Amino acid sequence: MKKVILGLSAFCLIAFTSCKEDASKKVNEENVVVAAERDANSSKFPQITFTETEHDFGTIESKANVETVFEYKNTGEAPLVITNIASSCGCTVPQDWSKAPLAPGESGKFTVKFNGSGANNVTKTITVTSNTQTGKDMVKIKAFVKPDANAASNSNLATPQIQS
Repeated sequence: MKKVILGLSAFCLIAFTSCKEDASKKVNEENVVVAAERDANSSKFPQITFTETEHDFGTIESKANVETVFEYKNTGEAPLVITNIASSCGCTVPQDWSKAPLAPGESGKFTVKFNGSGANNVTKTITVTSNTQTGKDMVKIKAFVKPDANAASNSNLATPQIQS
């Protein structure tokens, strides 16, 4: 067993030391320049800046459809790519954003529709997923939704009254 291990060790030693080629001669200078540029740019990120991070619809009727537009600008040093915009519930629908890269200094926008569900003070969060350093940014919408008068009267009809 010792002879086998000793033999394998000697073979490995010979195999690794027999490579006489100089590895530095195999390096392509163009690739070095491209890699250096890529590494210098790897610390540069896009940054998304919103004109407003929260929109208040004020007082709205129950089930009223309302919408707003969030505008943003790439204030970073690299192209901004928004990969997804999602809301905290199905009653809020973000749409119409560009999936194309946004160069530094350029602006974009997306629409958020809210269907007026809920009652009283309602706040919904919209998460913007992008290639910024944090990866996610958030905006909010809020509204005071007036309680549906028909829902209250219908619920009283459905509840049996017990009399004593």
